[in-house]
Amino acid sequence: MSPNDRPDRLRILIGCDTFAPDVNGAARFSERLAAGLVERGHDVHIIAPAQRYRRYRAATEVIEGQPMTVHRLPAVRWLPHDWLRFVWPWRSKHYARKVLSAVQPDVVHIQSHIVIGRGLARIARRRGIPIVATNHVMAENILDFTVMPPLIDKLVLKLAWDDALRTFRMARAVTTPTRRAAEFLERTVDITGVIPISCGIDRRNYRPDPSPREQRRVLFVGRLTTEKRVDVTLHALARLDPALDVRYDVIGGGDQLKHLEQLTQRLALQDRVTFHGRLDDPQLIEAYSSASVFVISSIAELQSIATLEAMASGLPVIAADAVALPHLVHDGENGYLFEPDNDAQLADRLTEVLTAPHEEWLRMQNASLSGVAVHDINRTLDTFEALYRGEPVPE
Repeated sequence: MSPNDRPDRLRILIGCDTFAPDVNGAARFSERLAAGLVERGHDVHIIAPAQRYRRYRAATEVIEGQPMTVHRLPAVRWLPHDWLRFVWPWRSKHYARKVLSAVQPDVVHIQSHIVIGRGLARIARRRGIPIVATNHVMAENILDFTVMPPLIDKLVLKLAWDDALRTFRMARAVTTPTRRAAEFLERTVDITGVIPISCGIDRRNYRPDPSPREQRRVLFVGRLTTEKRVDVTLHALARLDPALDVRYDVIGGGDQLKHLEQLTQRLALQDRVTFHGRLDDPQLIEAYSSASVFVISSIAELQSIATLEAMASGLPVIAADAVALPHLVHDGENGYLFEPDNDAQLADRLTEVLTAPHEEWLRMQNASLSGVAVHDINRTLDTFEALYRGEPVPE
């Protein structure tokens, strides 16, 4: 029997306000989820912004090695951001009607309550189509890119979360990547029953290397935005004993790149810090494999796919003790936590890891590999398939 003939095959429409070629946690999750579902034989459609303002278009795109239909909507760039594009909010319901009529999905899975997901949820509910909603949003992710006074920001944020609650109440299930993220959402919008489901990771794609490192290398992978606090890591690096001869590899782009390059110059770290920009997958996997430790100083992670990738690569992780990062990094086991924005404490943690005997480093590596096992992508896919069908969620 071919996958197209499976009696349990679902037609799934995933609504995304950010998707490939965007590089961020929400987009990467949506891509991996969609590709995994296609691999399991489901008919997957994506509705997402186009990379420029042009007519609506549906075409087959290959995402994570799997073909799927992507419905691209006319979108404009949000000028305060270096790449973010959005659909005009007053057109979201129009496109939702158009795509829902064309696809006739069994279930709709929205990845955002902001524009595309908001319109899609409202039209899907009117048509009696089950909705699953996943939240990837925190206040810090939004407010960094507004151009309004703080007082207005707070008002807009309250109105946005009030509207999010109305959207989430339309859903059969609301999910988010971790238990801490679920608790955050339940406190913020006053709902209950949010289900924590890991973004998931295919550990087969990564190459843990147990051999001693010839060079002490600190790694960061992610968007260079304010909430990522890469500047905290730079200040910590400046505190380290120069005899350690530490190198810092920063992979990713973002609106803070120029600021971080200038800070690197002011701290006289230009010979020790390399901004690589975006790398392709083989280069990224090699960077993970050759690093000594992964550092994430972010204060706004609902999970952090980059941290999962680092753990799957067998790296000790040093992370800010904020939001969901303690869910992945267990202090003294697979790495260390430090007080957010405390670069002196981060420098101490870096020194501990970078000067640890190799046996201790291997212990932390093995703890990372054990800890990431529960985030296997197949467990994630099993859970979402159950939600799509209205079945009990597996343990």
